[in-house]
Amino acid sequence: MRVDILTLFPEMFSGYFSSSMMDKARALNLLDIHLHDIRDFAQGKHRITDEPPYGGGGGMVLKPEPIFGAVESITGLDRMPAQGKDLTTAQESAISDKSQRQTEVPIILLTPQGRRFSQEVAWELSEEKHLILICGRYEGVDERVREHLATDEISIGDYVLTGGELAAMVVIDAITRLKPGVLGAEGAEEDDSYQDGLLEGPHYTRPESFRGWKTPEILRSGHAAEIQLWRRQQALRRTWQRRPDLLLDADLSEEDKYYLMVLAEESSSEEGNR
Repeated sequence: MRVDILTLFPEMFSGYFSSSMMDKARALNLLDIHLHDIRDFAQGKHRITDEPPYGGGGGMVLKPEPIFGAVESITGLDRMPAQGKDLTTAQESAISDKSQRQTEVPIILLTPQGRRFSQEVAWELSEEKHLILICGRYEGVDERVREHLATDEISIGDYVLTGGELAAMVVIDAITRLKPGVLGAEGAEEDDSYQDGLLEGPHYTRPESFRGWKTPEILRSGHAAEIQLWRRQQALRRTWQRRPDLLLDADLSEEDKYYLMVLAEESSSEEGNR
């Protein structure tokens, strides 16, 4: 997968993508990162990339010209005409409406106003061969970038960051680890939290006893089927306790539903004893 990142701070990415799984993915040619400094596409002697917003208010807004220019340099196609410039038939078709651009390279604006990023969205994007990520800054980007350039908008959570760079790393990390060969064990991503609608249960490793806290005996029993059942029940319990909302859409067996009834009875009993 090729990922082009548009940012004002390309130096933020070098350390992260040169470490751990990201470095492995790049070495295996499963991830191809291209960084683009938005300033390189700004116009004028001073290469200004941001201006105060029309109508007043605090903060600065990223200008549309350098962002459009960066994307056009990647795709090789002008998406919006320069003033007074004649359009070819191909260009008119390319910019006629946003729905037609969905079949091209996804151009994702990272913004708190976007759709919520999730494991499901990560799987969706992992199927793409090429992504372009636009990292917002300051008060945001000129609205014309959203209206006429971006094909998607993504938010990694209900909070605001200083810029979209961290969000870009989160998105790329979540997508890349789904690529076969990136994780050490085949199919390891299938046991992750959210993969089947549940949070992942607890894990233990050596030593068997640490400061008097012991590893559950079941995990040392060697009974694979019983261990698998225990892990499933622990995932259900943890989801019940921490994210019960996930259970509404989780893929649950009849055995899972019965165990949740047991948990509900336990909860009612505990509340009654208080």
